[in-house]
Amino acid sequence: MRWSELYVPTLRQDPADADAVSHRLLVRAGYIRQLMAGHYSLLPLAVRVRAKVVAIIREEMNRIGSQEMILPTMHPAEIWHKSGRWEVMGDEMFRLKDRKGSDLALGMTHEEIFTTLAHELSSYRDLPQTWYQFQTKFRDEPRPKSGLIRVREFTMKDSYSFDLDAEGLDRSFEAHRQAYVRIFQRLGIPAIAVQASSGTMGGSGSTEFMCPSAAGEDLVVHCPKCDYAANVEKATSRLAAIEDGAGLDAPERFDTPGIKTIENLTKAHGVPADRQIKTLVYMVGGQLTLALLRGDHALVEQKLIDTTGSTDVRPATPDEIKAALGAYPGSLGGVGVRDLPILADQALRGRRDMVTGANVDKVHVRGVDVERDIAVGTWADLREVVAGEPCPTCGTGLEVEQTVEIGHIFKLGYKYTEALGVNVLGADGERVTPIMGSYGIGVERAMAAVVETHHDKNGIVWPIAVAPFEVAVALLDVDDEKSRTTAEEIHTELLRQRVDTILDDRAERPGVKFKDIELVGIPFRVTVGARSLAEGNVEIVSRASGEKALVPVAEAVEYVRKLVLDAS
Repeated sequence: MRWSELYVPTLRQDPADADAVSHRLLVRAGYIRQLMAGHYSLLPLAVRVRAKVVAIIREEMNRIGSQEMILPTMHPAEIWHKSGRWEVMGDEMFRLKDRKGSDLALGMTHEEIFTTLAHELSSYRDLPQTWYQFQTKFRDEPRPKSGLIRVREFTMKDSYSFDLDAEGLDRSFEAHRQAYVRIFQRLGIPAIAVQASSGTMGGSGSTEFMCPSAAGEDLVVHCPKCDYAANVEKATSRLAAIEDGAGLDAPERFDTPGIKTIENLTKAHGVPADRQIKTLVYMVGGQLTLALLRGDHALVEQKLIDTTGSTDVRPATPDEIKAALGAYPGSLGGVGVRDLPILADQALRGRRDMVTGANVDKVHVRGVDVERDIAVGTWADLREVVAGEPCPTCGTGLEVEQTVEIGHIFKLGYKYTEALGVNVLGADGERVTPIMGSYGIGVERAMAAVVETHHDKNGIVWPIAVAPFEVAVALLDVDDEKSRTTAEEIHTELLRQRVDTILDDRAERPGVKFKDIELVGIPFRVTVGARSLAEGNVEIVSRASGEKALVPVAEAVEYVRKLVLDAS
């Protein structure tokens, strides 16, 4: 491959609209171009990287016995209605009608479609099965951002396991977990495996693989001492016990004009936030619902969704709240509420002498005994964990890190096989419903995660396993016959030795070539110039370390080949 024939439209300045490091560098280095928000064209260098990422994932999926398929991206609505997800997916699903008026969807994911294929499994002898594909997914993200990290069209490796029982699913899940660990190690991504919510996917067990990145929108809570790690949507911690006073025999009202926040009440009346009850009001499945937390704690909305089992969840409007409770936000509480569902965070269990809103504007109540005075219907973990709180496993202060999700594996259970009527004949002659798992990796997002992790002020620093080329041979004096012949010979011999190499034969200044090779992120550079050749040498440079070496021409190919092998 010759650089003079390759389309690599590098830029000297950062694109103005690029926020994430990977977005900035992939555009600058000529890997991607935006067509519209959330849709990117992958240029030749990106296609080469993508192919290597796919190859690594494919090798590890094949290693655990998974079989590759390719399924359609356009799905009939009927199948999604059967699973109950046609409505659940909401506005993120792209929907359309064909010329006959039939409802169709562009696939966000393929649980329903793979499950449909499983109808042809007839006997317990056909199980277990694990199937996977690399396929385009479509999600109408409301705010696509950060280049390839949050898009509306992307490639996913999604795989699905079908087992006879829960023990079989455990084995399939663990096989995928280990495969994912190997995949991310090979890609050079420092992945953290964390406990996670299953969300709209359903199922019991869920593990996310997260890459630390300032561009991420997910927070991961992890312990620096033990192996506890969880998405903030799932994380918990060990809170210190609070000693409450005896309180009052019954709640007592007091006027609080101008008080609308936890902070206002603390400043004006000296009530610490951890002695207040925060009352949040949500519409859950069309039902007004109260969520109660300690005043210094924040609600994790996904925990509310997981607790209620409803995906139709939104904050209630002030008018909806006023109509139901008689007051506007700022004076709300659960005392005396009997006709609405009330969920309370576990940190409120057993608390006494608390303060909360009276459901009368500008009035609060003190002396509240939570379990005595509030009709809590459900106790649950609803709060957000913050840095420094004790680890639930070992008690060490937890750390919170911004991350990008790069993989997610689920124990789906029987949700889809039951909904779509899949069963096989068991060993005892009875019909058995297979149990499923689902396992995904975003291919282009993985590429972006590598760049988020491997870069410097000069550009991308690709790990050798996914670099578009392993070596660039930079021909400095294109009109010098000896230089040109030497560069051609090194290039040809490296290719013969199966080293992925590009020859930069452009009629450009050395500085331009060096900057482009660094920006693009090729791991090793062989510089062939008349001056060093006069002494019988070429210069070899490592992109990651910056180390340089003058090596005799006759030894250059073997020297580089060893560098590549050692870096692999």
